[in-house]
Amino acid sequence: MAKSSSKKKNSDNIIAVNRRATHDYFIEEKIEAGLSLQGWEVKSLRAGKANIAEAYVLVKDERVLLIGATIHPLKSSCAFVFSDPTRTRELLLNKREIAKLIGQSQRQGYTIIPLRMYFKGSWAKLEIGVAKGKQDHDKRDSIKERDWQREKSRIMKKSF
Repeated sequence: MAKSSSKKKNSDNIIAVNRRATHDYFIEEKIEAGLSLQGWEVKSLRAGKANIAEAYVLVKDERVLLIGATIHPLKSSCAFVFSDPTRTRELLLNKREIAKLIGQSQRQGYTIIPLRMYFKGSWAKLEIGVAKGKQDHDKRDSIKERDWQREKSRIMKKSF
């Protein structure tokens, strides 16, 4: 007999999403990066105790660092290990990807932000985006466009 495929949908594996990212920035490019974590952090991520809303990515000395992300320790984790919830975590990327990020982030007005954190198989991944900040009028235009798309779909649904 053939094995039944028991692949989970990607939406079930999402740990944290940076919802403000699409509101505050134009996302130019998305890149998937691995996370260098400690054991207690993986357990906390599986429990969904992460926040990347205030986090940002910094490229320093050919290393890519995630700064400001919060992973809260579980109450049942070991009390003998010092667990800093906001420690700086290293992102795992190829040299070519790091060089590309360095070039893109040095352009005027561009930054690197975390978009979402998720599990891919048993590995914790972080989707980062090269982004350019929106101005207030751009944010208003985005809101108007989103409302118009919602209204259009509502009208189309009623007509059928």
